[in-house]
Amino acid sequence: MSVSYGKTFASLRAGADQAWEDYTRHAFVEGLCDGTLPRTAFLHYLVQDYVFLIHFSRAWSLGLVKSETLDEMKVCAGTVDALVNHEMALHVQTCAAEGIDEETLFTAAEEAENLAYTRYVMDAGLQGDFLDLMAALAPCVFGYGEIGARLGTDHAEPYKDWINTYAGAEYQEVCETVGTMLDAAVARRLGDDPQSSPRWAHLQNRFTRATELEVSFWSMGLRGA
Repeated sequence: MSVSYGKTFASLRAGADQAWEDYTRHAFVEGLCDGTLPRTAFLHYLVQDYVFLIHFSRAWSLGLVKSETLDEMKVCAGTVDALVNHEMALHVQTCAAEGIDEETLFTAAEEAENLAYTRYVMDAGLQGDFLDLMAALAPCVFGYGEIGARLGTDHAEPYKDWINTYAGAEYQEVCETVGTMLDAAVARRLGDDPQSSPRWAHLQNRFTRATELEVSFWSMGLRGA
């Protein structure tokens, strides 16, 4: 299933090349799809991803500070709401069924890959501007949308709830909304031909590095097997 989340994402995705393939077709992802991923690996990932989402939510909150338009503020605020009040709830629900309570999730020690990724994103926002932050945040948002769209058409039973969360209309709409906002944000700051801007290579590097950190995050999940 093909996805369309805007021109900016399409260009950054193409620029990431092999890293994007490694991310969206990782062995962890394929194990989710065919149901062969060990449950211990999935739970290890969920615990770490809950911690990740705490910092990811903070980064999106920083987007409010960096925004230049009301629309940018609305999208950032809406994304924080979706993360804190909806996506994190899936982790709590799934882990609770396995005897892992929310307090355990919230206080879990971060793995090195988690620490590296979340602080990279936060640093992009603190050090840079709105586009720096969005370039670092984009691989997670759009990658999960793309993975969900692909796995949603053909998957085994064990991880259907996780897959359906990202394949579902609600999350896909989030991706489309963020993609539209990102296109407008880029045009506002870099003009109608952003790839000719001196800043484009820098934004591509941010996006690609965040994608590589997503690959490491999946590999970290597999260590829990």
